[in-house]
Amino acid sequence: MKNNLLIFGTENFNNSLDEIKEDLGFSFIYFDHNQFSNNLVSSCSAVVVDHQICVNKTALDIINKISDKPILLLKDQNLSVKCKYDDKNYLPINFIELKSRVTNLITAFKFNQNSSIIIKNFILDKNEKKLKRENLFINITEREVQLIELFFNEKKPLTKKTILNKIWKYADDADTHTVETHIYRLRKKILDKFQDENFIINSKLGYSI
Repeated sequence: MKNNLLIFGTENFNNSLDEIKEDLGFSFIYFDHNQFSNNLVSSCSAVVVDHQICVNKTALDIINKISDKPILLLKDQNLSVKCKYDDKNYLPINFIELKSRVTNLITAFKFNQNSSIIIKNFILDKNEKKLKRENLFINITEREVQLIELFFNEKKPLTKKTILNKIWKYADDADTHTVETHIYRLRKKILDKFQDENFIINSKLGYSI
């Protein structure tokens, strides 16, 4: 299945892409301020921006508001552009390099999306092993990542024995102090940094988020 690319470019830039689109293997959606909608952004895998289009204030404002798609900026090396982007490449660029850049950008973006989970008003970054809220974060261990993700996925209180079986693969009659110790340390980290006592809840039914 081809990836759709939303292209913000001048007429010359768009024509140049059309000439090599078979080699690139992407489908193109060209920006038109008269027909633009958020659905266009949703339907694409990535955004490619020609630096020359950035003189168009309408286009620039739209580009700078895109937050859920990766953006590749193509620009002259000595040119300053007030455009947000996730990766840039200096012109001229051949179609092999362009295809590689776009493919890598899409792959990295999907990986980062899969490695981050929004939980309450926190972000669990599994890749960086961090729990974040606004401009604050704590470093957490791989086991703590597994605990938070388990609570989030189950969406119900879990007993200590259940947690042992799912995380540590212990037998039902194993010592449960391991769970208590790990959760105590994690809750203390969260309390010390975020002053949040209720991220992990302990009830008669077990632990939950």
